Amino acid sequence: MSWEVTYEQWKNQENLDENLKKQLQDLEGQTQELEDAFYAPLEFGTAGMRGVLGPGINRMNLYTIRQATEGLARFMNKQDPDTRRRGVAIAYDSRHFSPEFAMEAAKTLAKHDIPSYVFESLRPTPELSFAVRYLKTFTGIMITASHNPSNYNGYKVYGEDGGQMPPADADALTSFVREIANPLEVPVLSEEEAKHSGLINIIGEEVDNAYLKEVKSVTINHELIEEMGDNLKLVYTPLHGTGKMLGEKALKQAGFHQFVLEPEQAIADPNFSTVKSPNPEEHSAFEYAIRLGEKEGADLLIATDPDADRLGAAVRLPNGEYQVLTGNQIGAILIRYILEAHKQAGTLPENAAVLKSIVSSELPTAIAKSYNTTMFNVLTGFKFIAEKIQQFEEDHSHTFMFGFEESYGYLVKPFVRDKDAIQALVLFAEVAAYYKKEGKTVYDALQEIFAEYGYFAEKTISVTMSGQEGAAKITALMKTFREKAPAEFAGVKVVQTEDFKLLTRQKVDGTTEEMTTPPSDVLKYVLEDESWIAVRPSGTEPKIKFYIGVKADSDANATQKIADLEAAINEITGA
Repeated sequence: MSWEVTYEQWKNQENLDENLKKQLQDLEGQTQELEDAFYAPLEFGTAGMRGVLGPGINRMNLYTIRQATEGLARFMNKQDPDTRRRGVAIAYDSRHFSPEFAMEAAKTLAKHDIPSYVFESLRPTPELSFAVRYLKTFTGIMITASHNPSNYNGYKVYGEDGGQMPPADADALTSFVREIANPLEVPVLSEEEAKHSGLINIIGEEVDNAYLKEVKSVTINHELIEEMGDNLKLVYTPLHGTGKMLGEKALKQAGFHQFVLEPEQAIADPNFSTVKSPNPEEHSAFEYAIRLGEKEGADLLIATDPDADRLGAAVRLPNGEYQVLTGNQIGAILIRYILEAHKQAGTLPENAAVLKSIVSSELPTAIAKSYNTTMFNVLTGFKFIAEKIQQFEEDHSHTFMFGFEESYGYLVKPFVRDKDAIQALVLFAEVAAYYKKEGKTVYDALQEIFAEYGYFAEKTISVTMSGQEGAAKITALMKTFREKAPAEFAGVKVVQTEDFKLLTRQKVDGTTEEMTTPPSDVLKYVLEDESWIAVRPSGTEPKIKFYIGVKADSDANATQKIADLEAAINEITGA
């Protein structure tokens, strides 16, 4: 069916939502925008979808929410009756239409006689993960677009372990969603029917308290916090998102009382009006926190993204200015502290394990090795970390100590099975308190790590390619890299190529090994000097991503290596 036919269906739909109807009228005659909104359904993959808000099958709106939830309901209808009756936990963030989308999902499920448990107001993604486990629901839905700009929203589905759905279930769910040809025809309960159905349950404080009780286990050295908790000056900004309530409570509960909330950014705001992007990966997101930190003389600045699953930090330099850390640097600092604190306390298990994604820094691997701790590399996507935690619990082979991704996602304790910025917030405060007691800063801690393990540096290059044309360009680029694999980058020879789609590892001597990870469209090149480059299309955004990792004997040499490899990538892509 052509996009014009689909557009006419929406345009002529009698009961189309009034807001969407007006937006369609405003798009009248704008052929390019209309084609992009209607040329293909919004991609539903890796158990979720994310996109620009607006009318059309390639946009986030109440009808595409209904379509996704109808697919989930059909997936659940294939389960046994007891499993279905466990229902679905639903949470949402501070974005435009998030509460409405959450309720549309609940009403769609109710039409299938499936109960839902909807949070009374906005909550972080990690609490949704926790709620699935705590309430023992079969699945969970999180309405969020994470750190995307304000004109985006999204929909993520969680499995019964509290992690995002694993590939087999995600594929089954996706097939049910794609069966639904017309999202305009998905039936839902009316407001009145929903009110009296008994199937939509409102939840809140009980789950909050249960989650916060578990957060108490995140801190390690309670005597240290008792001594230093009130001396640590911390600025925290939730970037207009969900982190404020639980973050504030978690810090106070742990014993940190001298923190300051950035007042303007503590207000939930779907427009994220004080930042260009509510993304703690970006230095500009810290402008308000830095200003407040300078005024307060803060030791540490912390920001969480709108759904509070990612955490960024800025540390105080000797000259009083602040440096924003990378996700890899935060991961290395947290891993070093966790392993050292447990070693000092005599509580580091012999079978300790740390988990990270294949595109994250190798510095944490070096740190883990020095503590006789096993590092496991998994595919990008926290569901793969969650799967490994589940395996450890079942076969008792290892004890989970920490999991992270370079994109600012961290998990300390596995009562949650996704990135958890609230846990990371509390632990990072403890780290800062530890170094403050020693008369040092977290910046000093990072320099000590570099001095001991080498100067590791990383960079992620995200190239946005929007729309139908962009998707084709990304596909073509991946094809070029796969079929015409570079023999060198910036004059440094490639000694190993890993193709996570074909599951092959090819070495410079011509030998090939089979890989055991699930298939994924990722290519990774290991170079002669231990540098590496990875390339993958984003699973949630119209982007192709390049990851660079290097090791050198000085900060300057590491920076130069990054610049050389970035130039080589730009030459290949024509950027």
